[in-house]
Amino acid sequence: QVQLVESGGGVVPPGGSLRLSCQASGDITSFFAMAWYRQVLGNELGLVASITGGGSIDYGDSAKGRFTIVRDTAKKPVHLQMHSLESEDTGVYFCNVVVRVGTQTTPVRSWGQGTQVTVSL
Repeated sequence: QVQLVESGGGVVPPGGSLRLSCQASGDITSFFAMAWYRQVLGNELGLVASITGGGSIDYGDSAKGRFTIVRDTAKKPVHLQMHSLESEDTGVYFCNVVVRVGTQTTPVRSWGQGTQVTVSL
């Protein structure tokens, strides 16, 4: 129904910047929310940033003041702009969306495959 593809990951030195992108495909008729998560110990997912269709934005504590989440409402991708990256930011970042597809009433939840971010010299 909905496919998500993350991109923009890579290897950067401490203090560097990256922009992650989440591209959704499918007949998306309504956007409810999108969030970026980072895989942590035990394969648990920690919230990095989220945005709703109404424009409400929330950040995890480690992302505040350094990361910015934005949505391209016309083309549907969501971007996570990351600055002042630290070694603690290293991990696999996953995109998650909640959308309505076609004429369906029930929202659909979908996950991307993840993109690797490595902060290292």
